[in-house]
Amino acid sequence: MSESASLLSLFLSSLLGATLLPGGSEAVLFAVLKAYPDSMWPAIALATLGNTLGGMISFGMGWLLPQTQTLRHLDKVSRYGAPVLVLAWTPLIGDALCLAAGWLRLSIWQSALWMLLGKGLRYGAVVFMTQRFVV
Repeated sequence: MSESASLLSLFLSSLLGATLLPGGSEAVLFAVLKAYPDSMWPAIALATLGNTLGGMISFGMGWLLPQTQTLRHLDKVSRYGAPVLVLAWTPLIGDALCLAAGWLRLSIWQSALWMLLGKGLRYGAVVFMTQRFVV
């Protein structure tokens, strides 16, 4: 697979992995970096962008849900606001946070910024760990 196709696959796996669909992009990131070590920065950027866009898809799905009653456990998301989305990368709760943020009608731009920050830090840590501990 070419470098371009590998980076596109990374972007798509990152996007889909951040939605309610199952999947993880860390293994794809690792494979891309193993095959193309010089593409570290584009790989981090594309993985972060794809994962943030996937989170925003979940955010949008939450936005579209009717606001008929208060859902349980939303008080914490409401209390902390968009900065809680720095944790949108976490397994299991990340998708729920994005969905809840949309349902609560948090600021789209602030939500995207906090998601981008958290997801970027996560991919940076994955790359650091990959380079540091994998030979």
